[in-house]
Amino acid sequence: MDDVYRNSLRKLVRRRGADGRIPVRTLDRGASSSAAAAEPAGYPGGSYDTSLLVKYEHHVARHVWFGEERGPKKELKVVGHGLKLNSRVPLALPPQTESWVSRSGLSSLQRTSLNKIDTNLVSTFVERWHLETSSFHMSFGEMSITLDDVACLLHLPIRGIFWSPQDVTEELAVELAVDYLGVSQGQAQSHVRSCRGSYYKLEWLYDLFVHHRAASSWAYATRAYLLLLVGSTIFADKTFTLVEARYLLLFRDLDGCSGYSWGAAALVTLYRYLGDASMYSCKQLGGYPTLLQCWVHEYFPTVGKRGENWKPADNCGLPRAMRWSYRQGVLKVDDLRPILDELTPTDVIWRPFEDHRAWCVFDEICLYRGCLKWGETVVPYLPDRCLRQFGYRQYVPSPPLDCMMATDIDVDWISYHQSVVAVIGSSTVATTPSDAVDGYLEWYYCVSHPRLVPPHRDAPREVPVPVYDAGPSDPDWARVSTLIHRYLRQVNAEEEDPQFSDLFEALHISRSH
Repeated sequence: MDDVYRNSLRKLVRRRGADGRIPVRTLDRGASSSAAAAEPAGYPGGSYDTSLLVKYEHHVARHVWFGEERGPKKELKVVGHGLKLNSRVPLALPPQTESWVSRSGLSSLQRTSLNKIDTNLVSTFVERWHLETSSFHMSFGEMSITLDDVACLLHLPIRGIFWSPQDVTEELAVELAVDYLGVSQGQAQSHVRSCRGSYYKLEWLYDLFVHHRAASSWAYATRAYLLLLVGSTIFADKTFTLVEARYLLLFRDLDGCSGYSWGAAALVTLYRYLGDASMYSCKQLGGYPTLLQCWVHEYFPTVGKRGENWKPADNCGLPRAMRWSYRQGVLKVDDLRPILDELTPTDVIWRPFEDHRAWCVFDEICLYRGCLKWGETVVPYLPDRCLRQFGYRQYVPSPPLDCMMATDIDVDWISYHQSVVAVIGSSTVATTPSDAVDGYLEWYYCVSHPRLVPPHRDAPREVPVPVYDAGPSDPDWARVSTLIHRYLRQVNAEEEDPQFSDLFEALHISRSH
């Protein structure tokens, strides 16, 4: 365990200063004043050791703890293109276009989008995302959207090369449209000018697809269609109507675009937008919200409302995102925050895709620890922080990578095996789905902010480290256990109270399965 993290496990005395921060001092009366001064400053509710979450001062969670919201609306602005994309995707593509789309590795994106997004559910999870660790900080430890999750939910290829694009000016955006989308110089100039930058409108790309399809200009039609597809899904941005012109460079060679790691591309883009949206000053989320919401549906069966199109056992090889459909939820951000605070490890389906392996075999590259990049965006990918999602016992992870210092990302990606050995070599196979080493939660509660809602707003205090039992291993019993426990907590039931004795007995039975 790193020395800095080991220091985090000391007992602490916390008094809030005028700035809301808590100077950390050890209980050792013999400690020198210089040593105390060297201790990092913490925050009410965590983090008490600020060496991990170095951007926490600007994080939305710090403000939520004191009742400060981003604005009148507590939820983020989140727009999904699902309804519109579904209306634009034809029931069957022309054979010439279908061949290229299928070989590109992007074909599955035609049908994976939710029609609508539960903005309250998505926003509540974004509040727990930290860009330093590329993970959600839950009350029981860290979790993340992994490469394996992307592969199973979207059926995008994980292996492949990263993309390092050239800068695309407005003039180059015009030239690209002329050369690869089959439009005239004047039409391209007029369109790019209307976008006020190096962008193309999604609606314009759809019109080009329809036009070129009718004219049997298959290469132009396919490029317009693929650019429309990624711009409406994995590369969706905050404009909600445009796609960056530079992405057209990906489809210059329609026979060669299958070589990219589209799964990494989706993850890098979503990580970037999650990091932005976790900051207090940000009010909207870009990226592919369907990926985030379907991830929540898979791992958290009791959180949020959802429709289920089919059971995993009935799947015939479709991407798992297609299992889910939108259902309007009644819970708002204020309702969901305490629900997430009270989740326990037994509320999680830690390995939801084990029944999907016939169609998506686990690839060990998903345990690669290093930096992922797409374009100029570089993010840390740290599976050692969410080992329970891979079936391993969670240990105290190493400090996150500094991607600003990374120089050989492509080489590291190709030679991934060495990092995989380092990640799992320090662990063992989990004996229970939520297995963690002794001391993990104590460390975690010092370096993180596990809860967003304080016990009392007028007197923020230290959050106690919870003690969890193993809980049921069967997902259905886990749901029963969660629902009973939630009700008993809501009514402040005591186990000694005779009127609740049957419910407590049912709770104990459910946890034994």
